[in-house]
Amino acid sequence: MFENENKEFSEHLVTINRVAKVVKGGRRFGFAAIMIVGDNKGRVGYGTGKAKEVPEAVRKATENAKNKMIRVHLKENRTLHHDIVGRFGAGKVILRSAAPGTGIIAGGAMRALFESLGIKDVVAKSTGSSNPHNMLKATFDAFSKSESPKSIASKRSKKVTEIIQSKEK
Repeated sequence: MFENENKEFSEHLVTINRVAKVVKGGRRFGFAAIMIVGDNKGRVGYGTGKAKEVPEAVRKATENAKNKMIRVHLKENRTLHHDIVGRFGAGKVILRSAAPGTGIIAGGAMRALFESLGIKDVVAKSTGSSNPHNMLKATFDAFSKSESPKSIASKRSKKVTEIIQSKEK
């Protein structure tokens, strides 16, 4: 069914939300889960799942995350190429590349996202909404805005070395 089902993915459970529906005989509980799935090499996805039982909600969220995986360009397989701001709804995230040895400085859902992605050094700040849904969607918005020096060089018809030198000035 999936061509990359046999690959090893790291899965992180971000949150489980219990909701209640009041019916004649009492309350019916349902569960909503958010999962992050990544290959630790630059591919990551997040998914949501809802069910009457927690394991089933987690399974649905994991399948959803595997189907919505994206590729993120990493610098030296440890950090981002440049600083990015992402927005979604009331959520705003600021992602900054960091020097080697900095580690992952991020809170909440973003930390699990960076760990699954394989980023080792990054500084991230979430302003506005602390809702995990909005934070993840804002982070994915930021990833969609990120570009590698190779892609920028091809757009500008320049060499990668020229792009990197102009960035350092």
